[in-house]
Amino acid sequence: MNLRMSAQPSPANQTVEREKVYMWILELTNPETRENALLELSKKREVVPDLAPMLWNSFGTIAALLQEIINIYPAINPPTLTAHQSNRVCNALALLQCVASHPETRSQFLLAHVPLFLYPFLHTSSKTRPLRTDEQEVITFLLATEIIPLCLRIMESGSELSKTVATFILQKILLDDSGLSYICQTYDRFSHVAMILGKMVISLGKEPSARLLKHVVRCYLRLSDNPRAREALRQCLPDQLRDNTFNVCLQEDKSTKHWLSQLLKNLETTAATDPRQVGMSPLTSQ
Repeated sequence: MNLRMSAQPSPANQTVEREKVYMWILELTNPETRENALLELSKKREVVPDLAPMLWNSFGTIAALLQEIINIYPAINPPTLTAHQSNRVCNALALLQCVASHPETRSQFLLAHVPLFLYPFLHTSSKTRPLRTDEQEVITFLLATEIIPLCLRIMESGSELSKTVATFILQKILLDDSGLSYICQTYDRFSHVAMILGKMVISLGKEPSARLLKHVVRCYLRLSDNPRAREALRQCLPDQLRDNTFNVCLQEDKSTKHWLSQLLKNLETTAATDPRQVGMSPLTSQ
């Protein structure tokens, strides 16, 4: 007990640490001191509860973080990002994620359209994780900024990693009820998504990727939760998902195997209703 109590920081030490945080935030606006400030502040994300409001409300801080993001654009396509550049921009992204996920700053972050600056990272081969949250507010923002068409373009012609990231984002949107409703609201939206997913399945049949297949199958499964989409999928689901094309991948990934099994079950048990009666025409296989 004594050891645990002695490990608690004293009020004096807390004040010193607080002053350091203030100093690092100020140093973000100076290009010469920014790199170290990014590193130190990224370490404090979990231990300073109000770091997000401090970052958002301090003069020039968000602009400095966005400058770090923009400076990396030339190294994204073609990908020439060095380890040093990657570490630095990851620290900037971590601080933006801190602001994006805090309840006091999330709405302002979205209203300022800050995530628009992150779209170019969908094309990078970096393993940095995109900002994401399941909040309804964020899904609404993503739909308003038309991220779905961007994701679909990348899913059709990007690298394997960028396709995986884009498909993951589409999956997260579909898992939200408003996202699923949006995509299934019109035939054109659904058919575009189904067409791209179908092309991906055909491509994966030739060049398998277990991690990409996982997200593709999960997107299909979620679409099958919508009655109109489910009926249309009975007509357009690629044969490769019905036969033994992906047996090797599925043997090594039980979750994907389960999702595919559930998808096929959903399509087999749905009522044989004319999809045109519920506002969606059947699709032909791509």
